[in-house]
Amino acid sequence: MAKPLTARQRLAALRGHVDVHGEDFTGQDLASARTSGLRFTRCSFAGADLRHATLDGCGFKLCDLSDADLRGASLRGVRLAGCDLRGADLRDTDLTDARFGHVNTGMPPHGLTNATGARFEGATLRDVQAEGVIGWPREHGGNE
Repeated sequence: MAKPLTARQRLAALRGHVDVHGEDFTGQDLASARTSGLRFTRCSFAGADLRHATLDGCGFKLCDLSDADLRGASLRGVRLAGCDLRGADLRDTDLTDARFGHVNTGMPPHGLTNATGARFEGATLRDVQAEGVIGWPREHGGNE
C-alpha cells in the first residue's frame, strides 16, 4: 500500500495553471515547496511554514495566510485577492510584480485583502501594486 503524499509532495505534484479549491494546509510544513502558476481559491495556509518556498506566478483568492511564515520565499508575480495576511511573516521575500487587491463580492466593502500586522522587513517590493488592502504599511506606499 502506497504511503499518502505529504502536503509538500502534493503541492509539488501539481503543475501550472491548475485550480486548487478549499484545500487545508493549516500549520503544515511546506518549507522549500516549489510550484508555480497554481490558482488557489478559499485555501487555508494559516500558520503554515512556507519558508523559502517558490510560489512564483500563483494566484490566491479568498485564502487564509494569517500567521504563515513566508520568510525568504519567492512570490514573484503572485496575485492575492481578498486574502487574510494578518500576522504573516513576509520578511526577506521576493514580491517583485506582486498584486495585492480585493474580490468583488457584490457587497461593499467587498473582499478586501487584510495585511494588518504582516511583516515586510527586507522584502523586495519592486513594482508591487496594492489596492483594496487593509493595513498595508505606509512605508510601502500604503494608505492605511
